[in-house]
Amino acid sequence: MSATHTRVPAEPGVADDAARIEIVGLTKRFLTPKGKPFTAINDVTLTVEAGQFCAIVGPTGCGKSTTLAQVSGLEKPSGGSVHVGGHIVDGITDGVSYMFQGDSLFPWKTVLKNVSIGPILLGTPKKEAETLAKDWLRRVGLSGFEDRYPHQLSGGMRKRVAMAAALINNPRILLMDEPFGALDVQTKAIMQTELLGLWEEIRPTVLFITHDLDEAVALSDKVMIMTSSPGTVKEVFDIDLPRPRGDVQTLRHEKHFIELQSKIWESLKDEVNRAYATTAAVAA
Repeated sequence: MSATHTRVPAEPGVADDAARIEIVGLTKRFLTPKGKPFTAINDVTLTVEAGQFCAIVGPTGCGKSTTLAQVSGLEKPSGGSVHVGGHIVDGITDGVSYMFQGDSLFPWKTVLKNVSIGPILLGTPKKEAETLAKDWLRRVGLSGFEDRYPHQLSGGMRKRVAMAAALINNPRILLMDEPFGALDVQTKAIMQTELLGLWEEIRPTVLFITHDLDEAVALSDKVMIMTSSPGTVKEVFDIDLPRPRGDVQTLRHEKHFIELQSKIWESLKDEVNRAYATTAAVAA
């Protein structure tokens, strides 16, 4: 079995662990289709310790997804740096799984083959990979659906498949870009609770992008607020809700949860209003 599958999660806060993320002065510029420079993020600095769950919240277009792309190594920064486990990111980062807003499943492959493809690509024998995939499908409540195709599943079930595929390689870092954004409220709450349970088992470091402030507070150890474009760090809030947190829907009614959510919203709402005013002016 690949060594990736047997990674032993470090305790949160271990500074030299391979799962520590350190972003310093990160800047990313693009050229628009008309050839004009555009700064997506500017001077972003953030440290996420090993095993921490960090949510990134900000208005549309503030560079949240761009930040994740720099950590994964899918894009190179225009300025600043990203270190993972003390090593500078220069190319695709090892031990990283990515979960996107879309399902990112192969429509021509069965559920079992979608989940087992990760271990197979890492060199795990096919039979062993499929056994591992069946175990992960059991963990996400999809035993008996191994031979179905993505189009035969509901949206929530496809998200469970995507989550199993993201976690099966026991990643040291999990990057999640609005993974539950398209789900209905009830299904989203179920998926959030399931994610927390699975995360507790293997404790990867998580960067989680969301527009849902309740979701950010319910899941995270810290919440980073980004400014409107160009995106930079406005504030970082520690979330001191005890773990394990249990049912997310119940958690949202607790007094301290409401206090944290209200405090963070005071910081976020100005950026949301500023971004809305900018887009409204362009539209006019």
